[in-house]
Amino acid sequence: PIHFSRQLISLFTMVQNPNMTHLKINELVVLPPLWIRCDGSDPEHTCWLGAEPLKAGNKITGINFYMVTCDGPTADKTCFANLEELKMAHKMKHHSSVVMTKGFAQYELIRAAAIEDTIVESESNIYVDITWNTVDKILETPPLISAATLNITLESGDPRSPALAEGLKTGVTEWPEPLESESAVELVQEFLTDLKKKLDGYCVSGSSNETEKIKCDTAAVDSSIKSIFGERGDLDFAEQLWCKMRSKCVSSYQELLECFTLVIKSLEHGEIQPWIHQGSSSLLSKLIQQSYHGKIEVVSLSGVTPIQMLLEIGLDKMKKDYVSFFIVKSGNCLLFQGYFISTSVDLHEQVHRVQKLHHMLEIMVSCTVLLQFKHENLFPLTQICMKYYKENPLNEKHVFQLPIRPALVKKFYQNDHPEIWKVDISSGHGQKEVKTTWQVSSNPPVEHMTSNNTG
Repeated sequence: PIHFSRQLISLFTMVQNPNMTHLKINELVVLPPLWIRCDGSDPEHTCWLGAEPLKAGNKITGINFYMVTCDGPTADKTCFANLEELKMAHKMKHHSSVVMTKGFAQYELIRAAAIEDTIVESESNIYVDITWNTVDKILETPPLISAATLNITLESGDPRSPALAEGLKTGVTEWPEPLESESAVELVQEFLTDLKKKLDGYCVSGSSNETEKIKCDTAAVDSSIKSIFGERGDLDFAEQLWCKMRSKCVSSYQELLECFTLVIKSLEHGEIQPWIHQGSSSLLSKLIQQSYHGKIEVVSLSGVTPIQMLLEIGLDKMKKDYVSFFIVKSGNCLLFQGYFISTSVDLHEQVHRVQKLHHMLEIMVSCTVLLQFKHENLFPLTQICMKYYKENPLNEKHVFQLPIRPALVKKFYQNDHPEIWKVDISSGHGQKEVKTTWQVSSNPPVEHMTSNNTG
């Protein structure tokens, strides 16, 4: 109850007041802030009272008091306060003649910009926070000269990429059911036969139809946004092999074993001389490089070795796909490129870093498709994401913040209601500053006073 809360605040203040000598407190201690949840039974519906000590060094110099009241929910805008009335109430309470006003509005952009067939996870959100000085009326749309910040939280849509790595860690992998009659082994055999016929040192897939079958798996994105990915035309042998095995979905450990056995035998017998990218550290790439000199080491395809080989060539391809995407889309030369595509760390860490690239890519895709961002906006966003992910583990709940001009996203919010709208009325400066805030929000602002009425 409010009367008991006020007593607590009063006692809290008294025991820290150096002028209360009659209390005979030997040593004054600056207490932590006190916040009291109130039951809202008073006419103002007070939900919080707060007191925060101000100190200089170890000495207390004053206390800030807070009073939070809450009404609603309501759909009746006529019951909202008038801005001039709010200013007058502030002046009377704090005996001030000059007041300043500052506005804040938060808009949800994903809902406003949602496109057909695009599935947006409930955990994913793109909000814009806008602040401006000098408010003219309650619930006004922010002026274009405001300061705006984009807040982006996105969960990756499909966690397929780390599945094999988990299998290596746990020793257990669920093999998917085969979807087509033609096996991955048959497809790999056709691929090798095709290469044998064209022993010219440069391996391109046999026919134009075959080339079309190799779809760039830059990321597991929704079909409605795949159009923004350009397919890489420089797939080497290992990458093409990955695509063949992936397109027919290797359905068992035995099938995986047979695929790599076919490849290694062809290399040993000198039947193929495939081309591979420089810089790859996968076991298969090493065997291919050795085959150029006519002798390759004996590899025992037992245990997790075939799974590790598959994971290595898949990781190599995905890294190149991601790098290609970031360079094309954001013009970013990847300041931290070495970190994200490093092969000097173990496979689990490589997978973890590719997951980070995947998360960054989904953020770029969302901003490109939903918000129609161009290079000049994608470039700084890429820098922000890369800096964060060079220093932190994968975190799909992290809010990435990008300062922008409101005009960039105005079309998505100008006809929409804000999620939060507030005005700060303030007077005084420094420790003497006092502030009155009036706010409306689409969600209950205090959890302990939720209402059944969702009007």
